[in-house]
Amino acid sequence: MKVSYWSDTTAPRYSLLFAFPLLLGYEVLAWSLGGGGQTGIRNGADVLLKSLFLGLGGKHGLTIFTLVLLGTGAFLVIQDLRRSGRPLLRVFGGMMLESVAYALMLGGVAGLLTNILLTGRLAILSGQLAQFDLSTQFMVSLGAGIYEELLFRVLIVTGLMALARRVFGWAKVPSGIFAAVLGALVFSGFHYVGPYGDPFQVGSFTFRAVAGLLFSGLYIVRGFGVTAWSHALYDVFLSLG
Repeated sequence: MKVSYWSDTTAPRYSLLFAFPLLLGYEVLAWSLGGGGQTGIRNGADVLLKSLFLGLGGKHGLTIFTLVLLGTGAFLVIQDLRRSGRPLLRVFGGMMLESVAYALMLGGVAGLLTNILLTGRLAILSGQLAQFDLSTQFMVSLGAGIYEELLFRVLIVTGLMALARRVFGWAKVPSGIFAAVLGALVFSGFHYVGPYGDPFQVGSFTFRAVAGLLFSGLYIVRGFGVTAWSHALYDVFLSLG
């Protein structure tokens, strides 16, 4: 079977299967660190998405959320497998190397662009999660990769692109730019909301907006799986640094 790496790895049989260990690892860690329930520290995007389903579905909200998330993913993967055949394991290795490279580059590129935008003022992130133990930071980092990318890139950026193309009648490139920029601003602002949100600072907001723009661009070009792992690994490296 001939593989076109750059196009095939954005397809569900690679992208979604590659991201699944992030979801599994996050949920297992969150469950164990929370004492076997939904209590305790969790990623903010996870809480927001599940709260919406709890509000709509009541006590069955979490079950509905799980069925929708896993059912939609399974449907897309199965359909892709029927069209294109089984994925190759070596391709997942390439995707992991690619994600590690992006994660290592992200901080430096975002920091450089932030300093250019702020005329040399250094943006320093004072993450509130530094107060937690390493296991909790690792869990939240995995959650950032899976749930923040699901919310801000898959739902918001994809939705904004569809809005720009179908309602505004824009072409693919301007629609992508519009969605990436607006999605990045929403992504950055999200980090200052809730009990564990950071105090607002122009420097940190700009840095996160730039990082969100990079993640949005990466999602549009490389798909969900590589972007989710790049985000998760960046946060993990930041915790270990």
